[in-house]
Amino acid sequence: MRLAMASVVLGAGTYGFRLAGPLLKARVRLSPRLERLMGTAVVVLLAALVATSGLMDGHHFTGPARPAGVAVGALLAWRRAPFALVVVAAAATTAGLRLLAVP
Repeated sequence: MRLAMASVVLGAGTYGFRLAGPLLKARVRLSPRLERLMGTAVVVLLAALVATSGLMDGHHFTGPARPAGVAVGALLAWRRAPFALVVVAAAATTAGLRLLAVP
């Protein structure tokens, strides 16, 4: 029973946070400097997420196959390739290298 209640409370809280953004966007004005800073922060956080998930498996380095796949995906995304192609090429690069016994 407690687990179900906790799930409902967490779900309602998540929905509230997601709803607050669109509702408060028209009411809260940010300075242009803060908007630029937040835009930069988003890029930095996404880069950190890609770096940690692409290079690490727990507390250990994944080996060169996964970073190579991430690099191929990043290159294709930078060249504005379709998303499906980016994902398939990144996965194929990693799988191909692992098939060749590259860790």
